Amino acid sequence: MVEKKEREFLTVAPFECAWRKDLKFREAGRGCVAFEAFANNDVTLVFRENVGSQHYHYKRDNTPHYTVILGSHRNKRLRIEVDGKTVVDVEGIGLCCSSSFQSYWISIYDGLISVGKGKYPFQNIVFQWLDSNPNCSVRYVGLSSWDKHVGYRNVNVLPVIQNHLSLWKHVDCGGDYMCEDYGLVRREENLEDDEQMGYEKWGLDNFLESWELSDVSFVVGVEQRPVPAHKVILASSGNFPLSSSQVVIELKGVTYPVLHSFLQYIYTGRTRILESELASLMVLSLQFEVMPLVKQCEETMEQLKLNKESCDSGKSVELSYPLPSSSLHYCIAFPFGIPVDKQRLKQLHLTGEYSDVNIYIEGGGLVSQPHKIILSLWSVPFAKMFTNGMSETNSSEVLLRDVSPEAFKCMLDFMYSGELNLEVTTESGALLLQLLLLADQFGVTLLHQECCKTLLQWLSEDTVCPILQVVSSVRSCKLIEETCERNFSMHFDYCTTASIDFVLLDEMSFSNIFRHQDLTVTSEEKVLNAILMWGMKAKEVCGWEVVDELMTHSTPELLFGDRLLSVHEFLSFVRFPIMPLSLLKKLEKSNISRHVLVFDCFVKEAISFVEGGLTGPEFEQNVRFQHRRSSYKELQYIRDGDSNGILHFAGTSYGEHQWVNPVLAKTITITASSPPSRFTDPKVLASRTYQPLQGTSFTGPRMEDGHSSTWWMVDIGSDHQLMCNYYTLRQDGSRAYIRYWNLQGSLDGKTWANLRIHENDQTVCKPGQFASWPIIGPNALRPFRFVRVVLTGPTTDFSNPSNLCICFLELYGYFH
Repeated sequence: MVEKKEREFLTVAPFECAWRKDLKFREAGRGCVAFEAFANNDVTLVFRENVGSQHYHYKRDNTPHYTVILGSHRNKRLRIEVDGKTVVDVEGIGLCCSSSFQSYWISIYDGLISVGKGKYPFQNIVFQWLDSNPNCSVRYVGLSSWDKHVGYRNVNVLPVIQNHLSLWKHVDCGGDYMCEDYGLVRREENLEDDEQMGYEKWGLDNFLESWELSDVSFVVGVEQRPVPAHKVILASSGNFPLSSSQVVIELKGVTYPVLHSFLQYIYTGRTRILESELASLMVLSLQFEVMPLVKQCEETMEQLKLNKESCDSGKSVELSYPLPSSSLHYCIAFPFGIPVDKQRLKQLHLTGEYSDVNIYIEGGGLVSQPHKIILSLWSVPFAKMFTNGMSETNSSEVLLRDVSPEAFKCMLDFMYSGELNLEVTTESGALLLQLLLLADQFGVTLLHQECCKTLLQWLSEDTVCPILQVVSSVRSCKLIEETCERNFSMHFDYCTTASIDFVLLDEMSFSNIFRHQDLTVTSEEKVLNAILMWGMKAKEVCGWEVVDELMTHSTPELLFGDRLLSVHEFLSFVRFPIMPLSLLKKLEKSNISRHVLVFDCFVKEAISFVEGGLTGPEFEQNVRFQHRRSSYKELQYIRDGDSNGILHFAGTSYGEHQWVNPVLAKTITITASSPPSRFTDPKVLASRTYQPLQGTSFTGPRMEDGHSSTWWMVDIGSDHQLMCNYYTLRQDGSRAYIRYWNLQGSLDGKTWANLRIHENDQTVCKPGQFASWPIIGPNALRPFRFVRVVLTGPTTDFSNPSNLCICFLELYGYFH
């Protein structure tokens, strides 16, 4: 796993609209965008059939589109527009908050527009509207604003399933579990609907006045009526006379209706009671120091005194525990929404006080002494284990197998706090994956959701393989699985070269990656190499030549084993006809071609296609004969000062026109650490000319985060990326030669990765000299939008050691 990155956000200026190609519905007319926004008002999202203009509000847009405005009319209303005409204008819905980022989601499904708040899509719907003449072609999402800046972050486009079932609630918490030798095993057969208890209907009120798992009882009324309760719930709600031996609490003078209201408030956070019994309820609350209920009683009694005319002892009043606004999505989950002291509850967990079960894990010994009711509140499988007559029902010990002790402890911490406090690092990444599996196994839905959200935030090309290995086996992680496959596809070169983890992926996941429409690769040879490495479960990165050599002394059956049939199938994903003819000729003569018939057929077919120039519908419609939609163009370094790099390519409008300085053409943006001047001119860095007598070109230092920094930076544009494998720079007319510097790449211009580090590099030694270096290592396979040369030490000019004096820069590699 990678170290935690700084959270990024996009600021959209007034009357502008930001469009990104990745903000696109997978299926036209159906999709959901989940995001966080920071604004005083007018959080505006536009849904169009195609990417729109940046200055969206300055142009009359005649193309069909939907516009949703949250906090319109100075944060008073919700508006929805269809093709610029207002169709919805309602008051007090979907309002904004300028004090912090808020989470929202907007979904469109065949004209049904749903708007909600909160970080979980398809929960907390605040408004829905159905278009009687739906636009089923909208696909792209634009982030916009009106008269004030709006900040956006964590923007994700998700698929939508029919009836708007939650993507985050695929876990079926009502599944039946049985215990075999004290190990949990999930039964595959489906239960009847009335036996399946959805988690959203499961809570502490299921145990209100229930003898299940109770360990204490109240005795009330003249009839000495026993009423069951649970020590850990009482102890975390107030001050009750409890001890390990205390099993009965006698309440003289207290009627059952008063006790019932009292316990109902503790167990559910709300209750109803007759006005005539309100004073008795307050006395009982004071006796056991349930202070939230005392306050509720006092406030209600004050209101009744002020309104004596409406006072009626036969009427009932309703009391409810105030829910923290930050916990709205937890309103149905323990311990939120009820008057429980979370710190006290966590203390009871740490000390094991009132514990009624010991949890043992095979190989890990005793891991915790929790409370059966707490485990049962979060997990229906645990509830059934403790209440349906299994051996654990009457036992105080449970032994679990094939469970990580560390992950189980994390799950218990979540059960007692409702919060996941896990910083994902290289060490804790594996723990998060184990926790996800554990949450799925025991049906702890909210923990499962938190794990999914954390995994999405930390997903990168470095972590995609281990995450995908785990989530592909979890039915409830389909969204994570699809996101991983897309991430892998878009960074195919890196994911199949930087490490060998991908060979552990199962056949289905690997197949989905090859089939993905966003598969981005520099050459078909890379695809072939990956298939062969996966097939033989390679222990190190290698190419087809190594496999060819191995087949000199081996057979495909021995080399690929049980993956041989899969390799045969995967070879159909390689687009041999777009390979260079010289490579195809080598493959034709290889041992692989002699031993693998399907490989030989594909190679011969490709050679015939290339040499014969075959055309026809059967070739035009077959994807194997087409260049990939998202493939890269190779810009190869030949020699110093050649015309093959990205700056020259951009200057020709990407091969369409005669060369014009790309800075002037605005296809490339170059910036410097110091302000522009006649000696700090971005156009010079992209220029193809050199004037020795007027060749002074430099950028000076600036303060960044308390440190002095000097750099030239190239931005190739929001729609382009470059895998840089070579670069050239040219010394200006001075003798301030660089010795210590780094070439760095970035996707956002903020977080930088080193492409090449130069320490006391003596290459540059005369004015006007060209110098070029290859980029090697995994980062050469990462696509970047920004590339910069940054000084890390003094130059040879002692008078100005912090000036970066170069008059030309060119970058090479794979451009997309």
